Amino acid sequence: MKKTSTRLADGRELIYYDSRDDTVRDAVDRRPLDPTVTTSEVRRDPLLGDSVAIASHRQGRIYHPPANECPLCPSQGERLSEIPDSSYDVAVFENRFPSLAGDSGRCEVVCFTSDHDSSFADLTVEQAGLVLEAWTDRTAELSHLPSVEQVFCFENRGAEIGVTLGHPHGQIYAYPFTTPRTTLMLRSLAAHKEAAGGANLFDEVVARELADGSRVVLTSDHWVAFVPYAAHWPYEVHLYPRRRVPDLLGLDEAARTEFPQVYLELLRRFDRIFGEGEPATPYIAAWHQAPFGALEEFEGVNRDDFALHLELFTIRRTSGKLKFLAGSESGMSVFINDIQPESAAQRLREVASS
Repeated sequence: MKKTSTRLADGRELIYYDSRDDTVRDAVDRRPLDPTVTTSEVRRDPLLGDSVAIASHRQGRIYHPPANECPLCPSQGERLSEIPDSSYDVAVFENRFPSLAGDSGRCEVVCFTSDHDSSFADLTVEQAGLVLEAWTDRTAELSHLPSVEQVFCFENRGAEIGVTLGHPHGQIYAYPFTTPRTTLMLRSLAAHKEAAGGANLFDEVVARELADGSRVVLTSDHWVAFVPYAAHWPYEVHLYPRRRVPDLLGLDEAARTEFPQVYLELLRRFDRIFGEGEPATPYIAAWHQAPFGALEEFEGVNRDDFALHLELFTIRRTSGKLKFLAGSESGMSVFINDIQPESAAQRLREVASS
């Protein structure tokens, strides 16, 4: 992998990740852009104890542009985009309309491919491996920023999810705090470690799923994918490396090499859940990594106790119908799942590649 860092016309950082070591990236951003101005602010809710990012400048962000005006496609002639070069393998840049910025963290866009009409599931094994390298590198770099406590790599796919740009891409949020979801995991981890004589809750969850087998979707030498026992979403898969590591940096070469085949297979199965002729399945793919900040409030727990894993889920519950977060979910954070987890796992096994 070759990494090339440059700057866009308004001063934002752009990084190219190339599979070839001899690739030259010297194209200049020719757009007449003013310096980026953001209003990002993090406010803490005193009752719930969580944080909310206030980012009113995002109202002006680009919304469903036509394909010939896509800002994530490479620049061609006088059609200038966020990517000055005429081609790229993987490109990462600071979001022009970030939810988090400055002392409130950082937001980046990850362009998986220059092909506007493809998706992550269409990538080759080599391309998917390069995206993994980019995620890992950005996690390492962002973890060193003084304002960053947790790094979250994710992809939203589909207009139903709320995606406003159709080009295959994901994002990275570098939070100045530990997120509420991770905090809940760490509390459960700490409580179980104390109650079970030091046993690791993540390890037990994975072992229990493998022993039961009814919710296992696929396994490989270095990865395990299953529908969780208490799945929140209609079709939800958790992907764990067999060797527990706290973050993407901890993956060994064998796990890195095998990841693209496993992940691409999961994504392709998701697109086959609802049968032939159905539109592409909308989904969220979310990497959960240990925070880089101090963990003193979680007594007895350190970063190595956390287990890196990816959660992949769709809000589509059946053909033409979506799972909405209504009163119980939005008002009380109590999910109601319309699909039995064992049935979801069975369907995901049925649509395996031949």
